[in-house]
Amino acid sequence: MAADNPRGALFRVITPDQHSRVTNVELFFDLVFVFAVTQVSHTLLHHFTPLGAVHVTMLFLALWWVWVYTAWVTNWLNPELTPVRILLFLMMLGGLVLSTTIPTAFEGRGLWFAIAYATMQVGRTAFWLLATPAHRTAVRHNAIRILVWLSVSAVFWILGGLAHDEARLWFWIVALTIEYISPAVRFWVPKLGFSSIEAWAVEGGHMAERCSLFVIIALGEAVVVNGATFAELEWTASNILAFVSALVGSIAMWWVYFHKGAEAGAERISKSTESGRLARLAYTYLHLPIVAGIILTAVSDELVLKHPSGHSDIRTIVSTIGGPLVFLVGTILFKHSVRGFLQLSHGIGIIALAVLCWFAPDLSPLWLSVATSAIMVVVAVWESVSLGSKGEEAEAH
Repeated sequence: MAADNPRGALFRVITPDQHSRVTNVELFFDLVFVFAVTQVSHTLLHHFTPLGAVHVTMLFLALWWVWVYTAWVTNWLNPELTPVRILLFLMMLGGLVLSTTIPTAFEGRGLWFAIAYATMQVGRTAFWLLATPAHRTAVRHNAIRILVWLSVSAVFWILGGLAHDEARLWFWIVALTIEYISPAVRFWVPKLGFSSIEAWAVEGGHMAERCSLFVIIALGEAVVVNGATFAELEWTASNILAFVSALVGSIAMWWVYFHKGAEAGAERISKSTESGRLARLAYTYLHLPIVAGIILTAVSDELVLKHPSGHSDIRTIVSTIGGPLVFLVGTILFKHSVRGFLQLSHGIGIIALAVLCWFAPDLSPLWLSVATSAIMVVVAVWESVSLGSKGEEAEAH
């Protein structure tokens, strides 16, 4: 088969009961997004207004979308092969252009951002289509469907890049709307119709690992920024406590996501007969608020480290409470999608953070940070104890 259709050899060889590992070149590719996440958090920090928040949210949605689509394609194609590696290297170049233009995407470098984004999305999908052998009809049709949708959205990205101010915002809103609804409507196009869920089967373990690595990227970026900020400050008792609180909060987030959730997700999707449907919901959509919450928390950590005393202003309150809150909302929904029940500890954590909003204006940024970190620690410990006891009961029976 490979001799008759050599392009088919670019696909991964799937071995039953053994998930495809994440390759070194995929990890190398992800390094670009460490920089991109840093750019997003710094842009929000310096443009923390309602309009600035809208702009940064849109840029983050675009960033996540180009990354997660690449994760899907490398779930099917084999990154150990030279043509696929070259694709990822070219995507890295596009990703660097994309990342460097984030701070001024709604100002002077909007067209550069749009060109980089559209080229990455359309170019990668065209490569996937060309790499698919003719006999794999369902896969080719999927590639065509996605290429059509991304090509249409690319027009609006470019139009937005050429426009200015409010017009750019609206063009890019249309582009993102097209891209985000396309999986939900199963990439319907005339003549080809809807894509079937069966045609979207993925290697579940690989997809779960790829998305968990992006969570690590976001957490790692937060730790690095905190360390760099702390190193430049005078080491007072307040700054030291703020630094410790930020680190404890990051560790608690790691614990909440990785201790039980990531493993449960990987196991569930690996055994699912509808891996495509689960990957679309749990990893493509529901990981968005998880990563967004971590980025927002990183903004809070930097604000608190630089100004630990005094009353908390609206920026500090929104980021310090909003970051963990958005993270827990995403995590509880993600775990519900893979476990089938809502985690009580996460629900109580969400309620506690919402109640904390009432007292936040009277707290200093430092003690507000300490309070949110304490809530996250309680959530992490509660889940570990409750699921641990359930596991012991199951073993006893």
